[in-house]
Amino acid sequence: MILAANTEEIIFPVLIITGFIIFGFCTYYFGRKQTILRKFSKFQFKSISQFRSNELTKITGKVLHVHEPFVAPFSKRKCVAYLFKIEQKVSSGKSSHWKTVVEQEDIQDFFIEVNGDVVMIKPVKVPKNYFSYLVEDKSINSGFLNDPTPEFKKILDYYNVESENFLGFNKTLRYSERILELGEVITVAGIAKWKSVQEPIEGYSYSKIAALESNETQKLIITDLPEARKSRRN
Repeated sequence: MILAANTEEIIFPVLIITGFIIFGFCTYYFGRKQTILRKFSKFQFKSISQFRSNELTKITGKVLHVHEPFVAPFSKRKCVAYLFKIEQKVSSGKSSHWKTVVEQEDIQDFFIEVNGDVVMIKPVKVPKNYFSYLVEDKSINSGFLNDPTPEFKKILDYYNVESENFLGFNKTLRYSERILELGEVITVAGIAKWKSVQEPIEGYSYSKIAALESNETQKLIITDLPEARKSRRN
């Protein structure tokens, strides 16, 4: 009986620790960052001159704009894509969690430039034809004894987010911003195509242009993660 009791005392904490390890591994492995890096593994890096139509291809280069670029809400930097989120920390009993109050994403057509040559990328939001992971570029928060900065307050006011509760105390809020900035080095994967140039493109004199596209089964993959460039140097 004593042996059985001791065994139960050992097994129970071991099961708890094992559960935490499994949960942590699954969270890491199936997280968006690791998922997108795995998606890139089935694509091969190609120079633009090596593009062959309908091949799965990836490329790393600098972001150039096609249209008037966006201006990121907080950092005010010019970009071709942004994702920002405003969250509030809320409590329920002894636990607390972050609740998304505002989330907004936008993206436009852009070029990837490599050694003077360019590749056209045409992401579409509806229906969404791309899968992306953008590194967090900017974050800011406010809370008890931590007033929102004037810049943060402007964003909160613009989106009608109250920075104080009914007692006049600061709410615990945080803002995160992820962008694809002009000139930033990123990696994009998709289906290689050569497209006829229907309208003149400033600084581009050829009749065809390389492009990475999507189809019904394959989305564009877009990221500014440095890890996505590693296999190019191997």
